[in-house]
Amino acid sequence: MSDVPVSARRRSVGFLLRFVALLLVFYLIVASHPVNDAVIVPFTAAIATVSGKLLNALGEKAEVIGTEIRSPSSFGVNIENGCNGVETALLFGSAVLAFPATWKRRLIGLLLGFAAIQVLNLVRVITLFWIGIHRPALFNSSHTVIWQSVVVLFGVLLFLLWAARQRPFSAERSPTGRERSRKG
Repeated sequence: MSDVPVSARRRSVGFLLRFVALLLVFYLIVASHPVNDAVIVPFTAAIATVSGKLLNALGEKAEVIGTEIRSPSSFGVNIENGCNGVETALLFGSAVLAFPATWKRRLIGLLLGFAAIQVLNLVRVITLFWIGIHRPALFNSSHTVIWQSVVVLFGVLLFLLWAARQRPFSAERSPTGRERSRKG
């Protein structure tokens, strides 16, 4: 039999079930057409706009139309779902919300984690645009193998770092800070 106490296994299974349920609910919400059209597409267009401004500031000529960034050399990228950092943010957010921490710590984790994921995603978009212009043979592998893995791994590592900094609740207190009733 395992050396892991039953209570620890229950907490782990509880976390996993909450995480999967939250992830499923968030993905269903984001995938719905009204949310996608009213929230995700404008958010993605904002990522394209910021990326275009940063590219221009770095000396690359970039024009932004909606979610697409184009160069005069006819290279362009269209930032689509899966490339806007939203999925990694949902993965991170589901894990943070499922974790037994105070709501204040969860909120701080969500805000800082979302910002960090989006900063990394901006770096991703900018470097992929640069690679597409200057090293087009490397674009597909950089896009599908390297950067997709890096962004998801970053979200997972970010959660692990955040979770490691959380103080465990005592056996007598719930995540809300209220006393639990004792049975038996």
